[in-house]
Amino acid sequence: MIQNIKYIVLIALFIMIGCKDAEKTKPKVIYVESKTNVVPKLDTTQIRIADLPILMEGTQFLLHPIGEVRVYDGSNRGSYGSSSTSKMSYAISNYNRFEITGYLQNIHFQHVDSISVRPLTDKAVVIQTATYLNTIAEKSKKQILVYTISDLDTNKDSKLDANDIKSLYISEISGSNFLKLTPDFQELIDWDLVDAKNRLYFRSTEDTNKNGGFDKEDAVFYYYVNLLDKEWKLNEYKPFN
Repeated sequence: MIQNIKYIVLIALFIMIGCKDAEKTKPKVIYVESKTNVVPKLDTTQIRIADLPILMEGTQFLLHPIGEVRVYDGSNRGSYGSSSTSKMSYAISNYNRFEITGYLQNIHFQHVDSISVRPLTDKAVVIQTATYLNTIAEKSKKQILVYTISDLDTNKDSKLDANDIKSLYISEISGSNFLKLTPDFQELIDWDLVDAKNRLYFRSTEDTNKNGGFDKEDAVFYYYVNLLDKEWKLNEYKPFN
């Protein structure tokens, strides 16, 4: 009897380990026959709220982070909109001097002398970071925000979240000239500001072997943008031959 129990416990452990491995290897990109991208739609059933406005030092625009009320219950601590509630969270974002972080649905912009508010975008997105390039503003008076955003349901799970490909965007401090820099289906690796050249450099990778994930076999791309140009243009470069 004890021996049978041991076998049952071992089988259960193998199943649990198998499930965890399956979660770890879940593809970030799933390919379908249609070449048309299915653009996620805004969920109008969500309870949207805004954090208190943020005014970046030296700017004239209030930034209102927009998200949704988080409702937690005892059985699923990460769930949204559950009717069995034990705790509600109204926290949308975190602010740490010149950078907003979180999982935002939008950012609304308002000039300090105006009552009108405009959204950054009318599309479904998840904004993970919004960074103000204060050093560029100090020497050029050009006020720029850089964003990391998920904007396509690349893993086809009918959800738009941090498990989808992350892209790089840019805009003026007013939210205008909102522009995507990374090509579709290229995952942002990292970005950096080179003040001496007034350039934004970044790297991205593409699932060139079409296995649904990003690994050492995939191509890496290198780009920069001249921030002081009248119109921002993506420039590809090769750091080696």
